Amino acid sequence: MNGMLSVATTLRAARIIDVQITDDTLSVDLEDGRTIAVPIGWYPRLAYATPTERSHWQISGAGYGIHWPELDEDLGAEGLLLGKRSAESPASFERWLQRRKMMQPAYAA
Repeated sequence: MNGMLSVATTLRAARIIDVQITDDTLSVDLEDGRTIAVPIGWYPRLAYATPTERSHWQISGAGYGIHWPELDEDLGAEGLLLGKRSAESPASFERWLQRRKMMQPAYAA
């Protein structure tokens, strides 16, 4: 056969069934048995969040997404499978950090 055989691959993301987060890794279990593990540093809002904030996630988007209401962070199974990092601009992330600082309670010494 002359030439190259071309095969188109279609990515089909499975639904998310569970999420685990450590100080350095985000792991997502999918309904088809796969687990995706990525560095937490790919998602600065998760990296800067407290363990409690990280633990308050919800499955969204008919099972194809994860939402952290306290962090205003959303990730999708497809993006995780493709290895996409956060696309948030440094300026946007800095504004988010500043709002967090303003919302933290002041503790008396």
